[in-house]
Amino acid sequence: MKTNYAIFCILGIALPYWQFIPWLMENGPDIVLLIKEAAQLRIGAFAWLDVLVSAAVLIMFIMQEGRRLRMTRLWAPILGTCAVGVSLGLPLFLWLREKHLETTARA
Repeated sequence: MKTNYAIFCILGIALPYWQFIPWLMENGPDIVLLIKEAAQLRIGAFAWLDVLVSAAVLIMFIMQEGRRLRMTRLWAPILGTCAVGVSLGLPLFLWLREKHLETTARA
């Protein structure tokens, strides 16, 4: 499963930024325009609100599950979630979790 999670980490970065980088090159770092365009259509607002709720739940899950398992480097999937999105944060956390579980099982 670790390999699958690693592949999804790569896809979780590549696919969103495949759309975001051209927008950024065209518009620059205009946060107001980004929010305006994201919320321009109801379906876009639906998708963004879904992602925001999912990101909040994921961050809470990372902190709770990470503490429960006494994992380190929880900042990485939290930062990945904030910088890229759930598409990176979730597979990165699951990859780190698998790695941690393997390490603790050996000990």
